[in-house]
Amino acid sequence: MSTLSSSSPSERSTPPSTVPSPALSSLSISDAEPKEVSEEDKQEAAKLKAEANKAFLGHEFSKAADLYSKAIERNPLDATLFCNRAYTRLKIEEHGYALHDAARAIELNPKYAKAYYRRAMCHLQLLKPHLAVSDLKKVLALEPQNQSVKQQLESTQKLVRKIEFEKAIEVGEEQSAVDRCREIIADGGCMMDKSYDGPKLEVDESGKYHITLEFVRSMIQWFKDGKALPRRYVWEIVLGVFDQFVQEESLVEVRLDAGRDLDVIGDVHGQFYDVLHLFSMTGEPSEKHCLLMNGDLVDRGSWSIEVILTAFAFKWLYPKSMFLNRGNHEAKDMNRTYGFEGEAKHKHGEQTYKLFAHTFTAMPLSTLICPTQPPLQKQGAILSPEGLKRYFVCHGGLFSKDGVTLDDIRKVERIGRQPGTEGLMCEILWTDPQEAPGRGPSKRGVGIAFGPDVTRRWCELNGVTGVLRSHEVRQDGYAIEHNGLCTTVFSAPNYVDQGGNKGAFVRIDSAGTQKYFQFEAQPHPDMRPMAYASGGLQSMMM
Repeated sequence: MSTLSSSSPSERSTPPSTVPSPALSSLSISDAEPKEVSEEDKQEAAKLKAEANKAFLGHEFSKAADLYSKAIERNPLDATLFCNRAYTRLKIEEHGYALHDAARAIELNPKYAKAYYRRAMCHLQLLKPHLAVSDLKKVLALEPQNQSVKQQLESTQKLVRKIEFEKAIEVGEEQSAVDRCREIIADGGCMMDKSYDGPKLEVDESGKYHITLEFVRSMIQWFKDGKALPRRYVWEIVLGVFDQFVQEESLVEVRLDAGRDLDVIGDVHGQFYDVLHLFSMTGEPSEKHCLLMNGDLVDRGSWSIEVILTAFAFKWLYPKSMFLNRGNHEAKDMNRTYGFEGEAKHKHGEQTYKLFAHTFTAMPLSTLICPTQPPLQKQGAILSPEGLKRYFVCHGGLFSKDGVTLDDIRKVERIGRQPGTEGLMCEILWTDPQEAPGRGPSKRGVGIAFGPDVTRRWCELNGVTGVLRSHEVRQDGYAIEHNGLCTTVFSAPNYVDQGGNKGAFVRIDSAGTQKYFQFEAQPHPDMRPMAYASGGLQSMMM
């Protein structure tokens, strides 16, 4: 069931799904803290811990984190409270803060095996498996007979060796995966399986493939039936969309002429059956109706191939009505850890994964939505130089310094490049809003957090009415923040089968009016999230 509204931000805004996190400086032991805790405080902390444990088991992770924090206020010397909050913060993807909580638990109790294990899981989530190996070895030194940790250590060591091997190979690779796949096709090395009886791409007299709406619809049904496309078709779709991406700048401008609108879709994370329901609400892209998927199409969910091929097929078919921004999960290191690499190789082979990985680097980083009709209500809105509303859409958010312009974003060189851990590309894909003014440390351990004053200055500098971003779960599917200048939209309902959140999308019309649609998770076949993840992270999400 969908709902929509164009009400004021104060009426429609929902709070973030995560509780405010303490400053990093407060997460280490200080001399000012009590050396002893009263029995009364210990008992009260124990009660709060029991409530937090109950909330955690009910998948109310934000509530659990808040209760653990209150328990810590009463008893800051209890290592189990920090260890439990670390696990809770992992669940809500506050990996940077979780790491500090786990380290705090170890400071309080250097022989606390579970705290070392939690810190190892933090390192894995932060894509530092070599540090996880060290902590897992410490767990086994304390618990030599722990077989599950032994298995975790073995899988993590295997992941480290794989990363080192791939780095060594990449040094000598000069040909892009796109060029290599085209070469293989030209040499007859990726022929169609003659027994294939599924949906067919059209082919002309020269042997060139073309996509049709009939094919896309049939392909979606084919996927619903649990079937796979032949490798040649997968390659043709990805190569076709690559050719579209390289024609676009890092900032794509979309004009909304009279009668034309656009739906902004947040993270979908491989939740194919929810994407199908979402598309039944948005409708297919067309000349009068655009779709913009704002990154993180893959990873975590176990139908990422079906999701990305559906999105890519629509992009190939309707390049001026279907738009895709890159997310932080359209990146090699994330795909390696969170499932897409394993899924792509399992379903279509290693060369196919390499093709996807290179094509991800060609995806635009952001979109500027440009309505062309006078706004119905200005209400103090920040307008473009022409007096019109316009919206900046990117996966993560704004920047670690003031003064970044739309032209700066347009000029970001992206093709063939990974986001890294600093610079404009990293920040566009990784940053998050915070309630406090100014800038702060990232709760994720990557990027920064930016406050409402940062958002206002940036919007005023660039003549932008508002920022739309994704990247974070919101319990109602969306949240209007920073006094209406920043909207978070998240489109993966019941995230990884345990979030309990709604999904949402935002519709913007040719006058710049926004409406918000919500939807619930749909049933799916019996396959758990992160079924293809490496390094033993599947258990972390369940």
